[in-house]
Amino acid sequence: MNPLSTFERSLAEHDALLRAMPALADDVAEAARLMAAALTGGKKVLVCGNGGSAADAQHIACELVGRFLRERRAVPAIALTTDTSILTAVANDFGFDEVFARQVAALGQPGDVLIAISTSGNSRNVVRAVEEARENGVTVIGMTGLGGGKIKPLSDLCLCVPSDCTPRIQEMHILLGHVLCEIVEGEL
Repeated sequence: MNPLSTFERSLAEHDALLRAMPALADDVAEAARLMAAALTGGKKVLVCGNGGSAADAQHIACELVGRFLRERRAVPAIALTTDTSILTAVANDFGFDEVFARQVAALGQPGDVLIAISTSGNSRNVVRAVEEARENGVTVIGMTGLGGGKIKPLSDLCLCVPSDCTPRIQEMHILLGHVLCEIVEGEL
């Protein structure tokens, strides 16, 4: 495989998808509004996902707790992907499908926001977290790929990146995460 052709193809795919992203502008603005309303109301943001999406969950939570671009008060955001004791105990005792749902049951309160990240929209443990959030009055913002999978109909709002290519979806997810953090930070 020619590294240069791989790089050029990846850039072309990224560019084409980036040009399609403005279609999500209204949903992005609404997602940021939901997050800002929760945070200014004394609530928190929970974030979950698997693999690269777990890294994105941590990234979004750290931008909210720390800062994105400017000095401001810290706001409560928790990546449900980081506590290895909880993850391994719940996976062992209840099954891997429950690792995020159990944390949402323990930490989620009405008015909180759950950002559920899954490129397919079908990751069973993320879907279970969304189901648990719905039962607890937690607002759900899905971040998925094309179609939204099982997460879309369960979400209050779903940011469905118009692609079925996992790496390109992940690239847009972190862009969306950054944009959401910048908008939210401007509202705080």
